[in-house]
Amino acid sequence: MSAILVLDDITVSFDGFKALNKLYLAIDEGELRSIIGPNGAGKTTMMDVVTGKTRPDLGKPLYKQEIDLSRLREAEIAQIGIGRKFQKPTVFEKLTVHENFELSLRGKRDIWHALRATLSGEQRDKVTELVTTVGLRGQENRIAGELSHGQKQWLEIGMLLAQDPQVLLLDEPVAGMTDAETEKTAELFLSLKGKHTLVVVEHDMDFIARLGGKVTVMAEGRVLAEGTLDEVKADDRVVEVYLGR
Repeated sequence: MSAILVLDDITVSFDGFKALNKLYLAIDEGELRSIIGPNGAGKTTMMDVVTGKTRPDLGKPLYKQEIDLSRLREAEIAQIGIGRKFQKPTVFEKLTVHENFELSLRGKRDIWHALRATLSGEQRDKVTELVTTVGLRGQENRIAGELSHGQKQWLEIGMLLAQDPQVLLLDEPVAGMTDAETEKTAELFLSLKGKHTLVVVEHDMDFIARLGGKVTVMAEGRVLAEGTLDEVKADDRVVEVYLGR
């Protein structure tokens, strides 16, 4: 399995504080990777570097082993297949679920022009597929603002999937969800694994346990430990800086 994303010795400083300190991180294609760590560990800055929001002082963020992401603008990075979901869902609250998906397929350039245009058969099929994938069948005509917090998160994930990203960066996706919504989100992510590469930053250890796979622990801007959740939980350094005794 080849790495689709490599952060090679990335350093980012803000007013002398090193948010990332020679961070090396490699994510394989099709992998579902969980990233945990205390507040201030550099997790958000790491995602900012990948998406072009923050430029590294040193090191290279490489996509598909040859594309230097630090040379691209945020919009260009999105276009080549890297999507990001922030903690707070950003959906069009006054539009229906179906209309939100329509806009995401059309690139959201001109909302009202996009909604007046007719979807092709292929696009209609795509909306149906997305609605089913994220568990919103039967909700297509509901106004997005009426959805539960969890449903809004799934809608936004579906809108990201409409862009057919190869890499999905997901920032605290289950924060504020009910237990049932959290369970459904774990099932959704596991169903996407392999078709997409998922990088999940999360504090909910039960959710991380459901996802399985490799866990990276970040602290002080670098990788502190990697392995299964059980392995990193047994690491004294991880216990000391993050999990507590």
